[in-house]
Amino acid sequence: MAREVVLYIAASLDGYIARADDNLDWLTETESEGDAGYAEMYQSIDTVLMGKRTYDWLLEHTDAFPYPDKKCYVFSTTEKGSTDHVEFVNEDVLAFTRKLKEEDGAKIWMVGGGGILDAFIKHHLIDEYIITVTPHILGAGIPLFKANNPEIHLFLKESRRYGQFVQMHYLTTRDGN
Repeated sequence: MAREVVLYIAASLDGYIARADDNLDWLTETESEGDAGYAEMYQSIDTVLMGKRTYDWLLEHTDAFPYPDKKCYVFSTTEKGSTDHVEFVNEDVLAFTRKLKEEDGAKIWMVGGGGILDAFIKHHLIDEYIITVTPHILGAGIPLFKANNPEIHLFLKESRRYGQFVQMHYLTTRDGN
C-alpha cells in the first residue's frame, strides 16, 4: 500500500499561502487556540518535503531546524548533497515523490512551496488536504491553488475551529465519489 502525502497548510480567506515576498507574519498576528492540530499531524508523518525557497525561509525565520526528527527532502536546482537535517533532491519532483510513496514508512508531509504544491495537485499526489483558513484577505501573494488544476473529488473528514482559524480536513476520493 502506498504511503499518503498530506498537505497541512494555512491560507488566507482569499486563498494565499504567503505574501508575494514570502512573508508569513500575518499567520502569527491572529488569536488561535492550541496548535491547530499540528502535533497530531506531525506524529503521523516520518518524512517532510519542501522546496528550496521554503527551506531558506525556515532557516532565516527559525532559531533551530523545526523537523530534526524527520527525514527531510528539499527540492533544489542549485543545492546538492545534504546537511545535518536535509537531503537536497535534484531530480524530478514528481518521479522522486512517486518512488518515495512506494517505500515503507508513515505519511509524508508536503510543506510547500507554491510551485511544488502546484505540481503535486496537478498530478494527484496529495492524499489529504488539511487547510487552515485564516481571517485575512491579503489581496495578492502566493496562491494556494494556481490555475488549470484537474477536477479533484474530496471527502470532508472533519472541520474544526481554533480561535479565529477554521480548519478543513479533506481526503481525496480516487474513484470520484
